[in-house]
Amino acid sequence: MTWEHLVCANCAGPVSEGRCSVCRASRDRLARERGPQFSPALLALLAGLVVVAALLLQHLTG
Repeated sequence: MTWEHLVCANCAGPVSEGRCSVCRASRDRLARERGPQFSPALLALLAGLVVVAALLLQHLTG
């Protein structure tokens, strides 16, 4: 279960929607605790850039 599925005890709505002040405070606190999240697309782009850099370095040195 992820935090997106948590239900607020104050308004009975999903915490991820932030319907009330308690939801919003909980959502903000959980987001801070999780830290930065990287999307799969960003990770794929980063991996591609590493591969391109390695190939370029190999081409220049060899």
